[in-house]
Amino acid sequence: MSTFVQVPAGSDFPIQNLPYGIFSTSCNANRRVGVAIGEQILDLSAVANFYPEYVQNALRANVLNPLMELGYDAWNDVRTVTRDLLLAGSSLDKNEELKKTALVNQSDATMHLPANIGDYTDFYSSIHHATNVGIMFRGKDNALMPNWKYLPVGYHGRASSVVVSGTPMTRPLGQTQPVDGEAPVFGPCRLFDFELEMAFFIGGPPTKLGERVTTKDAAKRVFGFVLMNDWSARDVQKWEYVPLGPFTAKNLGTSISAWVVPVAALQPFAVPNFPQDPKPFPYLQHDEVFNFNIELFVDIKPENGQQVTVSHSNYRHLYWTALQQIAHHSVTGCNLNPGDLLASGTISGETEDSYGSMLEISWKGTRSVSVGENQTRKFLQDGDEVVIRGFCNGDYRIGFGECRGKVLPAVPFEN
Repeated sequence: MSTFVQVPAGSDFPIQNLPYGIFSTSCNANRRVGVAIGEQILDLSAVANFYPEYVQNALRANVLNPLMELGYDAWNDVRTVTRDLLLAGSSLDKNEELKKTALVNQSDATMHLPANIGDYTDFYSSIHHATNVGIMFRGKDNALMPNWKYLPVGYHGRASSVVVSGTPMTRPLGQTQPVDGEAPVFGPCRLFDFELEMAFFIGGPPTKLGERVTTKDAAKRVFGFVLMNDWSARDVQKWEYVPLGPFTAKNLGTSISAWVVPVAALQPFAVPNFPQDPKPFPYLQHDEVFNFNIELFVDIKPENGQQVTVSHSNYRHLYWTALQQIAHHSVTGCNLNPGDLLASGTISGETEDSYGSMLEISWKGTRSVSVGENQTRKFLQDGDEVVIRGFCNGDYRIGFGECRGKVLPAVPFEN
């Protein structure tokens, strides 16, 4: 396929990708649906008349929820028309006036949160990450909790604090217990961390309370994937998580990439699902391959330094698939809505250079990590910028852009 839009070599956004995002510009403050192509954005609101009538209103919306709700067949129709419009010799290619308004430079655009996120669930689906954390806090003989290989462990996160890439993150205040057995103290988090994750948006019509989504039907419920940094206050979490799990240690903020990559773009990079032993319960079983070879990188850029890669992981390391996460989430009859966000949990590989958090890379603060000349870290410092990148590589690259956020100092209470 050859597009009339110039796509630089190695671009995250060739015509085989076509991810969705919500953008505005200085000359048009209205938020609208766009598709990334090379270094430009195709404004779908400007070309909506080229699409089937039943999808046009969704393409003129200011969030992706209406498109998500239309469902799997509509997504395929939109993707097909978008691809055809971008091919060399298309009706759009021949319309010079329309191209001037329909194509926007990404450098001139402001990106926004892709959807109104009603609910956010974070899973714990990387066996290597779960094992590492278990060894640190419980020892090798009790690394995985007894339930871990039987169900996709997860918790309900805070949807209101999910933000788009580029939004700064303020170091939180909270209660911590610096010395085991002594009284807690209150103050800025000292063990601030990133978590390398990916997440996907739920699509299709809302389900009803009491209705389940099976693994067989779950694939048509995955609208697309984003990169995620689920920021974590480790010392706050250690003190507060018993008995109900993380709360203020995690609700402080979660960053996602601006571009939502559709499953259709990832399918050429599918790899076998992670082997599961013991065999899951029937409601969690599926034969469909729904694992992807997505290279993931985490960089840290100190305030007065160069950007340095501290982790190189891969989505394929996840033990539980997105289909199993959906099936387990809804097995109780929990209703799902378009725009709900489901996250993978920290994605770690088997080797130290593939660990997905500073907690693991520094092994609970016992090792120093180089972040450039004469600079080391055990956890994040104020002014550090964390940059997560991800892409599939083959004859072309399917990328997600960046998920970026800078750590700002804690805001003290006024006297």
